[in-house]
Amino acid sequence: MAEGILEIDDNTFETEVLNSEKPVLVDFWAPWCGPCRAIAPLLEDLAGTMGDKIKFVKCNVDENPVTPGKYEIRSIPTLILFKDSKVFEQIVGMVSKAKLEETINKMF
Repeated sequence: MAEGILEIDDNTFETEVLNSEKPVLVDFWAPWCGPCRAIAPLLEDLAGTMGDKIKFVKCNVDENPVTPGKYEIRSIPTLILFKDSKVFEQIVGMVSKAKLEETINKMF
């Protein structure tokens, strides 16, 4: 797992995401997903530069079906930004690092 990005599962989702003091970006992904692998380095870069303001976590949809089902994840990668335990914004598919930064900065 990349530095600055926490791997979560259905059991730790509430603690790590909904009960987080900081806003959280959740990356719903799977190992076989090409766009998921393509966006991972962008998220790692952002975790390195913005990790003091926002928590970055990954949830493997194949191993953890409950949480993606709850948030109606239909395609991956899906990134959901949570603020104060609520969905703030959702991004589906591959996007640029600039778009990710812009979306994250809307929370502050």
